[in-house]
Amino acid sequence: MAWISFTKRQRKRLFVTVLIAGALAIASALVLYALRQNINLFYSPTQVAEKQAPLNHTIRVGGLVKKGSVKKSQRGLQVQFILTDYHHTLVVHYQGLLPDLFREGQGIVAEGTLTSPEHFVADTVLAKHDATYTPPPVKEILNDR
Repeated sequence: MAWISFTKRQRKRLFVTVLIAGALAIASALVLYALRQNINLFYSPTQVAEKQAPLNHTIRVGGLVKKGSVKKSQRGLQVQFILTDYHHTLVVHYQGLLPDLFREGQGIVAEGTLTSPEHFVADTVLAKHDATYTPPPVKEILNDR
């Protein structure tokens, strides 16, 4: 009965308001869905070993490059190294040029895909300029030991 008491002008305004609100809700949902797919979460080797990191999704892992673990291919730009947080380790495979500041014992962040709980295929490797740099989540883990 309340609907019948609206004037024609009021019904038109209500219709336009509901239409705009619906369009905004759909646009917001699409933006959130697109952003959700592009979020790259950060994990430590311990979190990867505890299976907190998703397999076959783009993620970031960070830690220290284990001393004596860097193996460079004779042919091509393939590199394999072990990333550690002193609790667990993770084998990282990377094809490309490493940053100039990449060294054993250095803190790094690698972005790529976790193919198994022990193997990570990196698309990007980032190293910080300071030799004492450690990614904040890794620093917390290292301070706990």
